[in-house]
Amino acid sequence: ARAADIPESRLKIYIVNDDSFNAFVRGGEDVFVYTGLLKQIKNPNALRAVVAHELGHTIGGHMVQMSERMHDEMVRALIIQTLGIGLMVAGGNPSAGAGVMAGATGIAQQSMLSFSRDEERMADDMAVDLMVKANQNPNGLIEVFEQMRDISGEFESRINPNRVNHPLTNERINNVKTKISKLKKVPTKKQSEIVIENKRYDILRAKLIGYLDSDKNVITRYPYSDKSDAAIYARAIANMRGGNLDAAKTGTQTLIKRNPNNPYYYELLGDIEYQYGAYDDSVKAYEKSLKLTKNAPQIETALALVLSERDKPGDKSRAKELCKRAILKEPTPLSYWILARVTDAGESNWAM
Repeated sequence: ARAADIPESRLKIYIVNDDSFNAFVRGGEDVFVYTGLLKQIKNPNALRAVVAHELGHTIGGHMVQMSERMHDEMVRALIIQTLGIGLMVAGGNPSAGAGVMAGATGIAQQSMLSFSRDEERMADDMAVDLMVKANQNPNGLIEVFEQMRDISGEFESRINPNRVNHPLTNERINNVKTKISKLKKVPTKKQSEIVIENKRYDILRAKLIGYLDSDKNVITRYPYSDKSDAAIYARAIANMRGGNLDAAKTGTQTLIKRNPNNPYYYELLGDIEYQYGAYDDSVKAYEKSLKLTKNAPQIETALALVLSERDKPGDKSRAKELCKRAILKEPTPLSYWILARVTDAGESNWAM
């Protein structure tokens, strides 16, 4: 985003709970990434490349251009349809008039598809430039396309390339490879850095899968023979969701012993203790989590919820403070609900 000269305050990335391998932009600087893509994409550099492609659409003004093109094509289609109606009314050749009318929509559709394919090519090109400017390896884009080809390659072999809104994947791979081959220098990272980044990404993916997939899918993907942090994390979350709190706690404590400074393992422990009804232990875990991380409104909200239910002296005022802070960073319905819950009748929520 910095490479695209988009201020941090304006960039928003939304996570869409959908198993499709997809991402998109919708005007402005809002990027939408599907959980299916996050769960399947192979490494963080490939994920950066996806975001770079979407930001390529943004800085290229493609959403505005698409809207204008649609307007122009609609006008053109209406003119052609009017010509068709004129032929029919004039009594010359009704079938010819009907054919002209029917063809109007097809012409507009083909024009829009061609325009969309051109925009995708430009966004791919811009993605390479953005990755290089951000000092990231642009080969991540090739990895994404190769994975897309693995998913839909057989289907694509039967597609008419003029009937789709994206260039076929092999074309995109070749275009990007050609672009990269002309670069004077391709940014690379030390292998040790790549290993650390990949491990962090594995943990992120395990959290998503643990919370969103069925218990069966979690165990299939992370069998008990897998003793990695990511596997233990996913299984612990799945066990908590399934009500097996003892197994969830054991797994989480193992993670904390291995990684005593990871705030999100303490967050999970706080979730588990809350479900046990052990409010004091839950508060301790959440507080430890907040000490280890910054800008975590979801953890502040979770702690506020436990405090509102524990209701010891001072808990309500602390919960109120946490909710206000969380709402300023990332407002959610739960934060407002807890704030209302801990606010006495007649008292202003925002009184200083």
